[in-house]
Amino acid sequence: MLALLAAVALTAAAPGGLPFQTKTTTLKNGLTVVRVPFASPGLLAWYSVVRVGSRNEVEAGHTGFAHFFEHIMFKGTKAYPEGASDAVLGKLGFAGNAYTTDDVTVYHAAGPSSGLEQLIEIEADRFKNLEYGEATFQTEAKAVLGEYNKNAANPLLKIEETMLATAFKSHTYRHTTLGFLDDIKEMPSRYEYSKQFFKRWYTPDNVMIFVVGDFDEKKLMAAIEKHYGSWAGSAATVEIPKEGAQAAARTASLTWGSPTLPRHLVYWKVPAGTFTGTDTAVQLVVNEYVAGKTSPLYKSLVLEKQLVEAVEPDYGVHRDPYLFGVFTVLKEEGNRAQVDAAVLAAVKELSTGTVDAARLKSIQDHLRYEMIMQLETPDAIANALSRTAGILGSPDALDAIMRKIAAVKPADVQAYARKHLVDENRTTLVFEAPPAGGAR
Repeated sequence: MLALLAAVALTAAAPGGLPFQTKTTTLKNGLTVVRVPFASPGLLAWYSVVRVGSRNEVEAGHTGFAHFFEHIMFKGTKAYPEGASDAVLGKLGFAGNAYTTDDVTVYHAAGPSSGLEQLIEIEADRFKNLEYGEATFQTEAKAVLGEYNKNAANPLLKIEETMLATAFKSHTYRHTTLGFLDDIKEMPSRYEYSKQFFKRWYTPDNVMIFVVGDFDEKKLMAAIEKHYGSWAGSAATVEIPKEGAQAAARTASLTWGSPTLPRHLVYWKVPAGTFTGTDTAVQLVVNEYVAGKTSPLYKSLVLEKQLVEAVEPDYGVHRDPYLFGVFTVLKEEGNRAQVDAAVLAAVKELSTGTVDAARLKSIQDHLRYEMIMQLETPDAIANALSRTAGILGSPDALDAIMRKIAAVKPADVQAYARKHLVDENRTTLVFEAPPAGGAR
């Protein structure tokens, strides 16, 4: 048993970090298993994060496959044909699902500790032995097209597509996780390619498992070794296109045919996520400082002048350089110029004005306590840990970022803004739509 284990590490809770311990084991085949004992008698969460997302879709004409596997991974194996594993796990009391992002695909289940060994057997089986025929593949590919068409009825998908296509010219972040529409339409003819995609990325060294809750450590690891130990394979190495430097500010426009409120988006390119450096911690603080609900921008535009329905900071940690922005929903089109000027002024103030140390400290405390308050269940803990770890490549990433947030100084915020939140990194999206009740 012990011969199968390549490395074991224990991470203790630290000042400013997360309030629990994690224990990490890497099997000889590269599979990483992270355990978090948590006081949830009889209950646990099981998360499998695969380090593949739309970022990895480098071949022209083949976008959307990371998201496709979120669907097809539930289609069964020889041991558990389609529907069989769901029936077994449902009877045991487990509820599961999956989601895809730009950088990771996450499969998750939560339920009783008493069913853990059977859950492990079923999860290992589908990761090692997924099986689907061409007819099943085509049916699911067409379902993905149906999902795209449903989402396209909402302006948010088209807003995202337009922003990404304007901000990124080379990197695979230029398409959404759903993929380009033309590629989705061609997906039913890509059966053989789908098998290559699975073999390329669904490998033990590209997967992390997170188990949080009430479990017996020895029984857990014995079951994992038994069912996952024979899994073989190594993740592919592909070259992700690098995004060239942006020479000047960009602007795009999008007109929506149905009545809705206009939107205004102002975004900047920002560095890749990191848990070893300070950029991500600073950006998470900047996120709230610029456009959070305690910001002067929010108070002015939403509460005092009432020019917008909503102001939202928009940033997510990404594996490669991505975007930070301010997303506003205007009450009417005539407010756009004033809102744009206010957003630009708020960002400029970071680099040219004075960063309020008291407000910065309040934001740091809020970010920490907000995170802790969200980590009330095994499922919430496993989700937070697995997603950040999958993106940044370390089970300790979220803890490290939280500790770095506590150490951010006003000078760090100012230096970050001067370097990254500059005109040549900016992309603006003007979203216009006819107002409810008739023509403008």
